[in-house]
Amino acid sequence: MTKKSLPITGLLSLLTFAFLTLCAAGGAAAATPLHAVSSFAAPGTPQLVSLATANTDPAAYWTPERMRTAIPGDVLAGKAIARGAASGTANGAVEAGPPVKIASPAKGGSSSLHQDEDPIDHVGKVFFTMGAFAYVCSGNAVVSDNDSTVATAGHCVNEGPGAFVQNFVFVPAYLNGTAPYGIWPAKALYTTPQWRTAGDIRYDTGFAVTATVHGRHLADVVGASGVEFNADRGLSYQAFGYPAAPPFDGQSLKSCSGDATKDPINPQFKAQGIPCDMTGGSSGGPWMVDSERDSFQNSITSYGYPGARP
Repeated sequence: MTKKSLPITGLLSLLTFAFLTLCAAGGAAAATPLHAVSSFAAPGTPQLVSLATANTDPAAYWTPERMRTAIPGDVLAGKAIARGAASGTANGAVEAGPPVKIASPAKGGSSSLHQDEDPIDHVGKVFFTMGAFAYVCSGNAVVSDNDSTVATAGHCVNEGPGAFVQNFVFVPAYLNGTAPYGIWPAKALYTTPQWRTAGDIRYDTGFAVTATVHGRHLADVVGASGVEFNADRGLSYQAFGYPAAPPFDGQSLKSCSGDATKDPINPQFKAQGIPCDMTGGSSGGPWMVDSERDSFQNSITSYGYPGARP
């Protein structure tokens, strides 16, 4: 498969006007949330805002105990959803793409909507701190000229609106507390201006550029997914993530598959969704086109609706 290689600057420039689907991960305490994907189109918007990190030694900070007790970062996206729902429109005036439908878990949780997955080298867990709290999300290494780029949710790199996070690390192929390819600290974080300044859920996407580890770049060690922008809506996806809120424990990779449809609960977000029962901690995980773990990434997990019904 030929993958689209983009320099990090080009990748981030495209992000400001491309349709990038953003899926939903539910609230931290939700047992069976419904995932939604939001997408955006913002021609003419400014470049992404960024922060060069100045962490002392984030890899040393993230002990196995801190990783196990990290709070699912999805709680940070909940504030943006509440703002947008209360106002009746997504924050900001930029028009996004067409709306999306959402399906929900089976009643009583009798039928699981997720699948257990073996680790994927380039998919992993994201850890970071904000204030006094430690958080966890998911992420994926994507193709770029710097061979060091991780795609994740905007709320996993920035409070939205607010400060950038600290002690950001990516742990590819995480499984049961192990880091088979090491811990990769970020040297720069990126998000959209709309997320950074207004916490606009339609722009809840972000990237991290990782430092080299033992002189090697991230993609040279674990590989990377190609990225695809401006794809059609209503595609078939396989979404990967590390749900950490009950009934999950965040120790292994899960996935959900389905055709993306409209979000009827908050149509102003112009979002798409698929049925999924993954919980908090899965936000930032990649959405792969055509339900294939090695296909192009076109989405990231962003927000969801606990207990929602179609």
